[in-house]
Amino acid sequence: MTIEERIQAAGGGWAGAYLELTKPGITGFVALTAVASYLVAASPDIVYLDLFHLVLGISLSTAGSLALNQYLERAPDGVMLRTRGRPVPSGRIPEAHARFFGWVLLLAGVGHIWFWLGWLPALVTAVAALLYDAVYTPLKLRSPLATPVGAVPGALPALIGWTAHTGNIDARGVTLFGILFLWQLIHVLALGWNLRADYERAGFQLIPPGSAGLVAGLMVGYAALLAVVSTVPTVLGMAGNAYLGAAILLGAGMVAASVAFLRNPTRRNCNRVFVGSLLYHPLLLGTMVAGAF
Repeated sequence: MTIEERIQAAGGGWAGAYLELTKPGITGFVALTAVASYLVAASPDIVYLDLFHLVLGISLSTAGSLALNQYLERAPDGVMLRTRGRPVPSGRIPEAHARFFGWVLLLAGVGHIWFWLGWLPALVTAVAALLYDAVYTPLKLRSPLATPVGAVPGALPALIGWTAHTGNIDARGVTLFGILFLWQLIHVLALGWNLRADYERAGFQLIPPGSAGLVAGLMVGYAALLAVVSTVPTVLGMAGNAYLGAAILLGAGMVAASVAFLRNPTRRNCNRVFVGSLLYHPLLLGTMVAGAF
């Protein structure tokens, strides 16, 4: 059960509905990604006040972007079994209120980052929201290209955290972005294949049409690229040998899980890829942060 589902089950009235609208689980995940990137960039010269403003700003902007996403997707959300109980399609929050709430949070978050951390991380934050809500969200109903397009804003929190300290985008920041971009592709393909019936009901096209072998083949390819790219931080001096060992092991695990799904495309094997992706993200970034100190 997700955090949002727990909030919904617990009730909580209008406050719980608005909290659910921000998808606190995903918002927290995004904030942790930005924090990890900031810590790698800043170590050992961490400015904790900047870190606080980063967490607050990106939490507000992400919550706003996710709220706007639920407003924009209210029609397909009302069709899917998994999402029809969300605040907007269920009628717990009026459409106009959800739209206004989302814009207020998004603008407050971008403005906060701009004022306290500078124009570049604020610009990256705004671009992430624009790509997510204005490009990825409508594209989901039109083309499987939505998945790689959506992986861009999904990976941009790495650059938000990086630029919050450095004030520029360099090879090290782009490397973090690349790792998270490839991770997103595997994660979303696994989710999309498992939920394909519900997505088809709503008209979403997150996975390419065709056999499971095509989806699995893409997963294997992305996992192999991820295994290679994840070693680059050591080459660039961002992390040491302990991180390199962890990256190799975690990358091999993702490749093995993807190959198992390719050989036997069952829901169980796809779940292993999905759960593996959920473990990969914090373990890899956690090891990188630990090695930076």
